[in-house]
Amino acid sequence: MLDHLRPNGRDIGRVVAWLADAVQGTASLQDDTGALLAGTLPDLDDDLVAAVAAGRIASAAWEGQGRHLRMVRVSYPNPASAGVLAVARETPFDRRSSDILTHTVQVIELLLKAGETTAAGRRLERATSDLRLAILQLLMVEDTVSARRVAAGLWPGLLDTESACVYVVECTVEERDRLAEECIDVTGEQALVVLCPAVDEHVIVVTPGEAAARELRTLIGPRPRTFIGGSARQSLARTATAYGQAVSALAVAHFRPEKAAVYAERTHPERLIDPAPLRGWAARVLHPLDTLAHHTRAELLATTRLGLEFTAVSAAKVLGVSRNTVRARMERVEALLHTDFSDVTARAVVHLALNTQVSLADVPAADGSGQAAQASLPDLLSGPALRTWAQDVLARLENDTRDLRRTLRTWIAEGGNAERAAQTLGVHAQTVREHVRSAEPVLERQLLAGGSDLYEVVLAHLAVGDLDQPVLPAPKSGLPDSLVHR
Repeated sequence: MLDHLRPNGRDIGRVVAWLADAVQGTASLQDDTGALLAGTLPDLDDDLVAAVAAGRIASAAWEGQGRHLRMVRVSYPNPASAGVLAVARETPFDRRSSDILTHTVQVIELLLKAGETTAAGRRLERATSDLRLAILQLLMVEDTVSARRVAAGLWPGLLDTESACVYVVECTVEERDRLAEECIDVTGEQALVVLCPAVDEHVIVVTPGEAAARELRTLIGPRPRTFIGGSARQSLARTATAYGQAVSALAVAHFRPEKAAVYAERTHPERLIDPAPLRGWAARVLHPLDTLAHHTRAELLATTRLGLEFTAVSAAKVLGVSRNTVRARMERVEALLHTDFSDVTARAVVHLALNTQVSLADVPAADGSGQAAQASLPDLLSGPALRTWAQDVLARLENDTRDLRRTLRTWIAEGGNAERAAQTLGVHAQTVREHVRSAEPVLERQLLAGGSDLYEVVLAHLAVGDLDQPVLPAPKSGLPDSLVHR
């Protein structure tokens, strides 16, 4: 009987079956509602069962029609409820069978208590995991104040920082829970470890310290099919940006022997543009959102940033909302900005404005009376530094005899749709996909996945004039310009 209390043998059904065999009869266990939990249920008097379950009598015995029956109350961890163990046999109960029944009740009660303790532990683990996810979702929408308040109760000091790095660890689905626990252990609970709600193989870690980041890398080496990508250090308000960087770095880690990578601080197009007029242009682009309440504006901006980087489904899972909510918020932003996010160039332009607003928040906009203050996107993209960068990026494609540059340009112009691009080019859609995929290692950017890498390539095409500028309705009189005009 003690074997049934060992960790690998804790099964109430097996205990009841063992009891039936030990007393050479039948046995059953009912819960407090009368439902059968284990065994074979004999004919029982409902009133008698109810009396035993309620505790009015501790046990009952009955014999007749060639059958001997015993019923014993089984206490539950919750004192307000109890079950009933019933045993029937053809011969009378002797001392040995009675002792077996008594000890079996004790074993079942121990198993029930252990099961409830285990279940309570799992509920606590789920609640803690959900709380970590809630903190991450607050950071994603730039609500750092609420995130700190939520974290302070369980992890004091965790978010007492102005900046942090985000790491995304990838492993198999079967190993993810154990890997997440090890991430918590090696970081000494000084990092926010979250099971990614969008990708079943990912663990997201937000860590303020460099030491914790180094410890995370030690988990990767001995594990096959395990990779890690990290972001550059960002303010907590830019957690969504850091997350996108970590995912981008994770893709690079798959091709490195050490299975780890940190987001490369390569030259980004916005760094090659005069910051003052760029800041003023971004302010005009996003001005229609300034009329909204602060929390509504922050919610729309955070959703749009993630929606432009990832699919609506993935963004919804990360934010903890439905995909319809993500789409509705982005449609509202589309309407306010008079744009169409099905146009990849429009997405790239809005993405540039959103990044500029965050990265150049401390840079004063150009004086409203000057020409720079009214600079349009073509003006900003026509600078010699940016044009040189764009030409260098796209020139990498010219060494391929398949004319990857033409395919990529057409694919972007067709909204990233391979079928439409194939019709325009007169080739098969799979050929278009293969060309775009072939351009990725040449440009050192992910294109088919969308996001920042694709938008940089779009801006390069706009800077050299290979794509038309996005066209939007003229702004109403008295209002700042929306996006750009031809």
